[in-house]
Amino acid sequence: MIKRWILLMCAAGSILAAQAQDTIPDAARIQGIVNYLAADKLKGRGTAEKGGQTASRYVAKQFKKLGLQPVNGKSFFQDFTFDRKAHKNIPSRNVIGYLDNGAARTIIIGAHYDHLGTAALFDGKYPVGEIHNGADDNASGVAGLLELARHYVKNQGKEPFNFLFIAFGGEELGLQGSKYYTAHPLMPLDNMHFMLNMDMIGRYNPERGIGIGGYGSAEEWPAVFKEVQQPGIKFFTDAAGKGASDHHNFYVNGVPVMFFHTGGHDDYHKPTDDAPKLQAKAEADILQLEIQLINRAMAYPVLHYVGEKS
Repeated sequence: MIKRWILLMCAAGSILAAQAQDTIPDAARIQGIVNYLAADKLKGRGTAEKGGQTASRYVAKQFKKLGLQPVNGKSFFQDFTFDRKAHKNIPSRNVIGYLDNGAARTIIIGAHYDHLGTAALFDGKYPVGEIHNGADDNASGVAGLLELARHYVKNQGKEPFNFLFIAFGGEELGLQGSKYYTAHPLMPLDNMHFMLNMDMIGRYNPERGIGIGGYGSAEEWPAVFKEVQQPGIKFFTDAAGKGASDHHNFYVNGVPVMFFHTGGHDDYHKPTDDAPKLQAKAEADILQLEIQLINRAMAYPVLHYVGEKS
């Protein structure tokens, strides 16, 4: 009987250890997500292209599999259209999943899933017909989005904030997905604690470190960031809340932001931004840093927004 009890306890411990491990950002999972999204089969996930639609369905499927809830009725999609120069009524969609912790306020985690595709909508700026796979830009951010969703769904605690996970469409064509969402929010923006955005977090350069924007967008950010460390990851902060990615539209609508970006490189917006070049282990460590900052930010019931200095 004692032997059986010991075996049962060991088995239970193994299950708990496996569950805990499942919440830790994992380099192999990150690489697998990027391999899929940045494969030639998806042809660069272009807005209004078949590959972009496939990518949106993939993210929705992962949200559902993780146990997130839709917030747009029964749909994970928020469809919209927009105009860009001579191109009218371009279709796109945001993919949105919700973790309801019964809290009064909500944290938004975001990343755009679109890339240049075959460049048909860019009027010759990029080589038309060539596949731009966008492994770093921004399959890496989508992998981060899904890993953070996994962490906060599967961990053993219940956070004092809800989480809204958004994969934005149309970012490469003018931040269209976040522009649409902030104009048509599915939850009041006044109830958002902050918005964390990931755009190109897959090519970590240890000499540069990862940049974190939005440091000046909340009074509490200096205290949140104080003495935070992550082994193997160097970071620096930038006060600006505005910028050329989706956090911009939340900041100008009064939401504090954090923006994670590992920096430019020679493959940016080129057909050579491919999955084998991803630094998956470093990305997993960056996500651990993000979890630290998110958790520290949850110690504050409200963050006080700081607008742009005049």
